[in-house]
Amino acid sequence: MRIATFNINGIKARLPRLLEWLGETQPDIACLQEIKTSDETFPVKDIEAAGYGVIWHGQKGFNGVAILARGETPVEVRRGLEGESEDEHSRYLEADVKGVRVASIYLPNGNPQPGPKFDYKLRWMKRLRDRATQIWAEEIPAILAGDYNVIPRDVDTFSVKAMQDDALMQPESREAYRRLLGDGWTDALLTRHPAGGVWTFWDYQANSWPRDAGFRIDHLLLSPAAADRLVDAQVDKEFRGREKASDHAPTWVELRAD
Repeated sequence: MRIATFNINGIKARLPRLLEWLGETQPDIACLQEIKTSDETFPVKDIEAAGYGVIWHGQKGFNGVAILARGETPVEVRRGLEGESEDEHSRYLEADVKGVRVASIYLPNGNPQPGPKFDYKLRWMKRLRDRATQIWAEEIPAILAGDYNVIPRDVDTFSVKAMQDDALMQPESREAYRRLLGDGWTDALLTRHPAGGVWTFWDYQANSWPRDAGFRIDHLLLSPAAADRLVDAQVDKEFRGREKASDHAPTWVELRAD
């Protein structure tokens, strides 16, 4: 079973690339972030025509997450995180699909820091950890997949100097991410590439893609029951180089059948 995460950076603008990727790689489950569309304008018919059932949590022009499943429709478990009733950002969607619990996560960027956006990021990460603890306690195969907007280690960026003042690499962001791992979640890509140097994002600016000036911010965290079934974890880097591509590359894990 292949479960992927893909920050699509606008599903309507990137729909041809998304359908291309689905057709070529055929993931069993795909978690999308930054769909940037309202619930009413989500291209559900195009997704279904590609052979995927889908649920989504949209927001006009910003944010937004979705979960796709090949040949079936995910069963929604939770939409949004508890803890801030006034938070209207569409950043979290959780479902049961194909025998696993999957969450699609678009964590706040947090820039500029310091400031209210960074404070919101850290509060959001605490809310995510609270929900992750509840899922972990269920002792089920679970995957927290998405754009975490956190560069976990120095070896996960092309340049520590270039990113040192960014919210993605602040000690508080990294510590909040480490707390998730400390709770018993496994960073799938890290297990396959412990030395780092594997990127999932390349900015559109500063010739970043041709220079391979990227960093790793798209993560798939596995519960113990899922980590026991881990076969591989990689990045579909080639798709970042295609015409009108997202600035993220799809990232995936492969699990053995139960």
